[in-house]
Amino acid sequence: MRQFDFLIVGGGIVGLSISLSLRKRYPDATIAILEKEKTLAQHASTRNSGVLHAGFYYSPDSLKAKLTVQGNLLLSEFCQENAIPLLRCGKVVVAQQESQVPALETLFDRGQKNGVQVELVTPCELHRIEPLARTVEKALWSPNTGVSDPKLVAAAFEKQARAANVEIFTDQKVEKIEDNYVTSSRGEKFGFAHLVNCAGLYADKIAKKMGFGNQYSMIPFIGLYYYAPSLRGSLKTHIYPTPDPRNPFLGVHFTKTSSDDVKVGPTAIPLLSREQYEMLSGFNFGEFAELLATYPKFLFSKHHASWSLLLTEVPKLSRRFLLSQAKKLSVNIDLSRFNKKGAAGIRAQLFDTLNSRLEMDYVIEGDQYSTHILNAVSPGWTTSLSFGEHVVNGILKRRY
Repeated sequence: MRQFDFLIVGGGIVGLSISLSLRKRYPDATIAILEKEKTLAQHASTRNSGVLHAGFYYSPDSLKAKLTVQGNLLLSEFCQENAIPLLRCGKVVVAQQESQVPALETLFDRGQKNGVQVELVTPCELHRIEPLARTVEKALWSPNTGVSDPKLVAAAFEKQARAANVEIFTDQKVEKIEDNYVTSSRGEKFGFAHLVNCAGLYADKIAKKMGFGNQYSMIPFIGLYYYAPSLRGSLKTHIYPTPDPRNPFLGVHFTKTSSDDVKVGPTAIPLLSREQYEMLSGFNFGEFAELLATYPKFLFSKHHASWSLLLTEVPKLSRRFLLSQAKKLSVNIDLSRFNKKGAAGIRAQLFDTLNSRLEMDYVIEGDQYSTHILNAVSPGWTTSLSFGEHVVNGILKRRY
């Protein structure tokens, strides 16, 4: 059995970031990452939009608000230091109807409280910023929103982790945790003084093996994008709708990539299994049965517009319907050009089964022996470096 001071379960962007923060704090510690896939960062870490969020969406008292501004800065610096493409294109958030204007103003107020550079602009000013965007009355302009390449960032994180003597074990799914050691699917044992659970879609299951996260269950939502290769370079900024504050999703939007391509999406469609990337693949009957027990609480929750979400999201499996929603954000964009389907991504969205609500903020539980990252959804990629530091600070307080 191999013994480690810190054993990280999950080799995605969060697990890698935490390993780097641990190494800075504990230069002589033995650190290892266990990953169930054959290579690292195969799920949400490299299947997200790549947008570096500025931090105006989040309630000022939330952990997301506290970490996003710093995370944006740290990740931007990391990209520049490692020659990773970074595009500071900014973002406009538009109102599709007059009733959304107050919500837009709320985002502006949050941005100011969170220390984010934001501006409310008129339709004429919006046209100068992004000629292809349309709005009602006013729009929100965020110049510090950017975009980079998640795959290149994850690869750079892995390279630095290996250089810092973080041991990485792949194809090692956790089967059992007892007496401060993990038994993997390959029958190997890994001892630990402290375990850090960064298992993403399966973080709740790992946590429950150690007595944490008992009131939570994970709900997977699939996100689909379509690209328009022939429209490369046509947008100046990202174009987002005003989000529905009752749900933790930002709606269908136009996004630039770091290579100046354009895509539209994503969806937020509830799935029947946690890694069901295609309709006929990834289905797991046991997970389906668990979700069937959870979905009624979600659908009848007083905290969310769940039925509305379902009725608007499921039809987005149709490319035509998804593009019809995007049409409301723009003028003179030929939507028929969005004909290349991108790789699907799955959002690991934590659901509080006790209070019947989706968790809107990051959720972390733990003690002196373990730390469990139960909810690290968007802007988890933006905050990966600041989040890693935050988690390690928490470990330091609990252990000593």
